[in-house]
Amino acid sequence: MIHVIATITARPGQREAVLTLLSKNRPAVLAEEGCISYEAVVDAPDFGTMQTPLGDDTFAVVERWESAEALRAHAASAHMAEYGRNTRPLLVSRVINVLQAC
Repeated sequence: MIHVIATITARPGQREAVLTLLSKNRPAVLAEEGCISYEAVVDAPDFGTMQTPLGDDTFAVVERWESAEALRAHAASAHMAEYGRNTRPLLVSRVINVLQAC
């Protein structure tokens, strides 16, 4: 199994617009062969010093894929290319971590 943590920082005030685009794209991602889960997450409130907040303009996408091949197909899909074109002007940065269990 492959795990992905994508940390997305939107331009100031644009996080909700990016999350709306992600929500519209999510059903297509979940329908992909090999997708186990695909979920956007934001900071949980009130965790004090144990938490390192992402901040008001940042969110993470937590993904699980059955295999590296499934993730590669996802990255090459037409709907992800369209999502990228639509969100690119709204973003400051995007960091993708692809992980496996040890």
